[in-house]
Amino acid sequence: MTAFVLVSGSWTGGWIWQELAARLRESGAEVHPATLTGMGDRRHLAGPGTDLETHVEDLVQLIDEVDAPQLVIVGHDYGIHPVLGAADRRPDRIARIVYLDAGMPQDGDAALQVADQAVRDLLLDAAEQENADWRIPAPAPDEWQRGGSVAGLSEEALARMTRLAAPQPRGTLTQPLRLSGATAGLPTTGVFCTVNGTSIAMVQALVGFGDPRLQSLTDPQVSFFDLDTGHWPMLSAPGELSAVLLAAAAGEGHRLSAAATERPAHLDPFLLDLPERPRERVGAVDLYRPDGDLPAPAIVFVHGGPVPAEMRPTPRDWPTFVGYARYVAGLGAVGVTVDHGLHDLHDYAEAAENVSAAVELVRADPRVDGDRIAIWYFSGGGPLSAEVLAAPPSWLRCVAATYPVLAPLPNWGMAADGRFVPATAVRSAGALPIVLTRVELERTDIDATIEKFLAAAKDAGADVEVVDVPGGHHGFETVDLTEEAREAVRHAVRSVLGHLRG
Repeated sequence: MTAFVLVSGSWTGGWIWQELAARLRESGAEVHPATLTGMGDRRHLAGPGTDLETHVEDLVQLIDEVDAPQLVIVGHDYGIHPVLGAADRRPDRIARIVYLDAGMPQDGDAALQVADQAVRDLLLDAAEQENADWRIPAPAPDEWQRGGSVAGLSEEALARMTRLAAPQPRGTLTQPLRLSGATAGLPTTGVFCTVNGTSIAMVQALVGFGDPRLQSLTDPQVSFFDLDTGHWPMLSAPGELSAVLLAAAAGEGHRLSAAATERPAHLDPFLLDLPERPRERVGAVDLYRPDGDLPAPAIVFVHGGPVPAEMRPTPRDWPTFVGYARYVAGLGAVGVTVDHGLHDLHDYAEAAENVSAAVELVRADPRVDGDRIAIWYFSGGGPLSAEVLAAPPSWLRCVAATYPVLAPLPNWGMAADGRFVPATAVRSAGALPIVLTRVELERTDIDATIEKFLAAAKDAGADVEVVDVPGGHHGFETVDLTEEAREAVRHAVRSVLGHLRG
């Protein structure tokens, strides 16, 4: 018989697991929902000294009281911090650690330090309230979504969460987690709530990019599951979550493939066979010069991300961007690639400045017609298009976007009405031509941002041309070597060049 210890996130308690626990018990499992000091019906036990160590000790005592020889211990959101702390002290009692839509804190990390920006902002805003003192008030009903997607939750469920939530002792979020390494080698499972913005496919792509921080996730003892729901699966999908936890306890789940022995897909050859072109490197900018008359129009290709700072080669040398730059150079325009430094979700402002500087460098080049510029955004670089869409400069003849993110994803922690939201900015694009390449097999969360963008563009009468890629995947230029994919690239390039020359 499997025994589970369930540990919830900020402001909540053991009550949040009620329906899930019932389903697990119906399957024959032993279940121990934890209510930590200061939370749930133990809120009266909290004091100014209640911190992460308090919650770790709560779980250590619970583990010691359970008769089962080994436990599957589940940490949701903040709950993974005390879970790891307790498992570090009782590793022999732990059969598996389950990260339920949770981060990967390391030794020395405080929960507030490593939280997503949206969660951090929510906590900090609450902490600044006049009555906060050593307690951080729980969110209002309309604020829970700032800490994670509330998809699948009814208004009644949100109202119940608000009613039963307890203020979070500040010390639980600011005290660093201390780990000795005793849990190294314990089996682990990650459960991603995909509507909240993370999925197995996304993490596999990051592993494929060569991010060294994620290589440990390819260990055979690490498994993964996707749940198509929001950040609160114990409430929105208790049946599905019960099945996932039972499967995880049995050692099932998806294993990530290591990329060390094979070439990552983003480094495979570009789908068009193109000749070499002269390249000039100026700082973080590469220019691919055309033959023929100069000055020539230019297209600046803006890669996606975030891309780990340690990744090599850097994006401007990836076959996709080199391929596009060579292709347009062969057709008479200057192709430009740039490393803009989007290494983290907090880097959008800096990346925007770097893209702007790259464009100005290109416009000042005597071989470039500075009044005929297009900027082409890809994937996670899409939010960077918002500023030029909101106030198109006179020299910008076209904006292009390929499989772009056009509004913040649920777990990004960026305001939906903020600076980097093309789905809002497009309402001010006026007559600026926009060429959008959309892949049929797009991730659901990204596709939702594209649909939002297109709806706003239609309402505003914006000039948007959509180029579809049948059967295409995100990053199709190196993975979908089909004639439909090749024609989509040719079509999009023709359209952009047409606007540059029109």
